[in-house]
Amino acid sequence: MTARLASATTATAYQREWFARMREADGPLALVNADAPQEIFRAMDIPYVVNQWWASIVAAKRQTQRYLGLLRERGYPDYIEQYSATSLASAFEDDPEQAPWGGLPKPSIVLGETTGDAARKIFDVWDAQPGVTYYALESAAENAVPERWWELMPYRWEEAIGRDRLDLLTGELTGLIRFLEQTTGRVFSETRFREVLDLVNEQQEWNRRTRDLIAAARPCPIAVTDGIPSVMVPQWHRGTAWARDAARAFHDEVRDRVDAGVAVCPGERLRLMWIGRGLWFDLEFYRRFQESHGAVFVWSMYLAIAADGYLRYGDDPLRALAARFAAFGDQLYTPPWSAEWYVKEARLHGVDGVVHLVSDDARGSYFTTRALRAAGIPVLELHADNVDARTGDGLTARMTAWLDELS
Repeated sequence: MTARLASATTATAYQREWFARMREADGPLALVNADAPQEIFRAMDIPYVVNQWWASIVAAKRQTQRYLGLLRERGYPDYIEQYSATSLASAFEDDPEQAPWGGLPKPSIVLGETTGDAARKIFDVWDAQPGVTYYALESAAENAVPERWWELMPYRWEEAIGRDRLDLLTGELTGLIRFLEQTTGRVFSETRFREVLDLVNEQQEWNRRTRDLIAAARPCPIAVTDGIPSVMVPQWHRGTAWARDAARAFHDEVRDRVDAGVAVCPGERLRLMWIGRGLWFDLEFYRRFQESHGAVFVWSMYLAIAADGYLRYGDDPLRALAARFAAFGDQLYTPPWSAEWYVKEARLHGVDGVVHLVSDDARGSYFTTRALRAAGIPVLELHADNVDARTGDGLTARMTAWLDELS
């Protein structure tokens, strides 16, 4: 088996050390959604934990069912948006000794978009906890949809997203800054904020180069289970020199592997794309079919969206940050934004098939599958929640049968 990427093990170790330090620190703490503007917290030196990252840790440690049980005991549903609800269950932790990494400290603020009724209810329950405030951001839409948005976003984001959406989110971010200044005593510095945004752009430029290396490489040089922590742990620390340097180290390690002809699956016969969130309760799934079918996953959304979805250049830093997140959900979930992008990425990476994880709360999944199949790309839909192992029965058997047909 090919050795793990040093960048992956280094990032995971860094995250564990950071989390331990954060748990011991005094002062404000934020819990933020993955698609929230974390850069403001970075600029104000307010530590934050990413909601969905914590859910992935709980799932990887086989604790999700216990956490969902804590919700069920209090009369909350344990079968809706488990990916976001897991962190809420941490507020009711009754056995700290079992808690992964010592447990999630109680945040003083939670931040996220109101993307649906269930998500809003989760945050409302957070808001009802003593000492916790939910700061809501609107989820806006626009009738006009840009073609090839990934080419527009770095510089022509106003054209791609639309003035009204940007006006709305820029105003909300201005309010968030004022709220944080009033409640934490921290002062927002535009100079510091610009430094953060510059570092983020540098980091994503490295991610773009890495994505392009992997897309062009034959055979695939890394396991997707290494690529995810290598790109995502630095993403949770974006706006720091460490994250920028980690992204560069990831790129350099991938480049060296490509140059050396390293193959994560020496008998590579099928190149696959995984659309959807990481299958955190069964990470071995991604390598389970390499020996039997020569099937290797060469793509996940994490590196790809880092490459295409984050770069924003402009003279107005707060508006540029708003442009990073005003259409973030569209890029991943809303057709035709998402569907066209997935087809583009499938062709860029030369995949032979796509495995599409469809959760109950998925938005636009039907159109993604339809667009890929219309482009002549075979698609296997797996219906499961990515952190709830109760929904995972039969995934391996379905995958095996599909690969048998694809081979």
